[in-house]
Amino acid sequence: MLQLTPSIRIPDAELIERFVRASGPGGQNVNKVATAVELRFDVANSPCLPEAFRQRVLARRDRRLNDDGVLVILAQRFRTQERNREDARARLVAALQSVLKPARPRIATKPSRGAQERRLTSKRERASIKRERASRSWDSD
Repeated sequence: MLQLTPSIRIPDAELIERFVRASGPGGQNVNKVATAVELRFDVANSPCLPEAFRQRVLARRDRRLNDDGVLVILAQRFRTQERNREDARARLVAALQSVLKPARPRIATKPSRGAQERRLTSKRERASIKRERASRSWDSD
C-alpha cells in the first residue's frame, strides 16, 4: 500500500510491476538478469484517487503518462530488483505528490519603465554599432 496523503492510499493491487532487462553497462549480469522495474499505475481508472486530483494528474503534460492515462515509471538505477522496485514506488509517490497542490495562477506583469528604457537604449547602441560597421565596409572599397 502506497500512502500519498493521510486520506489517499494506493493499494498494491492497482500497481502493475514488470521486471525487464536493464539497458546500459553491466557486463554479463545485464544480459542474464531482469533487474529493471517497469511500474504501471492506471490513473484514469483508479477508484482510490479523488476526481479533482485525477484531473490534475491527467492534465499535466508528463512524458511518463501515456494516452490511456497510465503512468509508466522505469527504474533501472540499481543492480538489484528489490532496490529498483523501491525506487520505482518512491518515484511514483513523488510524481503524484507533486500534483497534490494546485498550481498558483500566473499573474500577468509588465516590465518597469526603467527596464523598458534600458532595453531600448541597448537596442539603439547596438543599431549604431552595426550602422558604423556597415558604413566603414563600403568606404574601404
